[in-house]
Amino acid sequence: MYLTGFADEAAKDLDGQIRAIKELGWSNIESRNIDGVNIHDLDDKAFDIACGKLADAGIKINCFGSAIANWAKSIEKPFDEDLAATKRAIPRMKRLGTKMIRIMSYPPIEGRPMDDQMAEERFSRLRTIVKMFADEGIDTLHENCMNYGGQGWQYTLKMLDAVPGLKLVFDTGNPVNTQDRERPGKRQSAWDFYQHVKQHVVYIHIKDAVVSPDGKTQWCWCGEGDGDVVRIVRDLIASGYDGGFSMEPHMAFVAHEAGNVSEDEYRYTNFVEYGRRFEKILDEAKKAVAK
Repeated sequence: MYLTGFADEAAKDLDGQIRAIKELGWSNIESRNIDGVNIHDLDDKAFDIACGKLADAGIKINCFGSAIANWAKSIEKPFDEDLAATKRAIPRMKRLGTKMIRIMSYPPIEGRPMDDQMAEERFSRLRTIVKMFADEGIDTLHENCMNYGGQGWQYTLKMLDAVPGLKLVFDTGNPVNTQDRERPGKRQSAWDFYQHVKQHVVYIHIKDAVVSPDGKTQWCWCGEGDGDVVRIVRDLIASGYDGGFSMEPHMAFVAHEAGNVSEDEYRYTNFVEYGRRFEKILDEAKKAVAK
């Protein structure tokens, strides 16, 4: 078991990301953006520099948080961009010794019911992506987010049936931010979603949220929202889970109340504090399960 995180939420530059991870005493980063550019989109020189800094610091990239098939893409547009990103990611992952990559399944097409979402085209593309990575010894993990599979556990399971080899990273906070397709007007239950898919989960993203009276999502400290973080972590420990927990606070991007503290410093301290709070949740879960 290990702890990691989207360190671009601590700092935009890699130096700051490494500093935050080392302050927490961890040795892994789930890499997403470096200086605002996804790790699979960096130019070769920037990637070489990043590899050198990571090696010097003794920090590993345990997972690529890719933009492949994510919420900013469209299933109605050509596949070329995601194929190119996949081809760029593979040699970079091999160089870094990274064995997992996070992908998505394209956002729903607005105005269409879920039985009219070009599901077979989505599955076909995902099968191609999964095979390309699998052929190189890399696991492809789908995240429940603003995408087809994230619309509910029913759609995740349908997708898994159609895409052999695809695995899951479960995000505790995203259900709180997503409408429940089976209960109009209500948000998803993180616990219910997790219970239905947990046998396929190999990795966990930790974030948490509440819904304000005006219906807006407010990201909050882990364990203080409706993401069932404590309950899910305890169940994972009780079930023998031995994978990674990746921090993705989102808080510093949504609410900045730092007073005289700079935005960069607030962002950094927020990430470190988030990691420390999760460590306490994890320790308490281990103690509870051991009783």
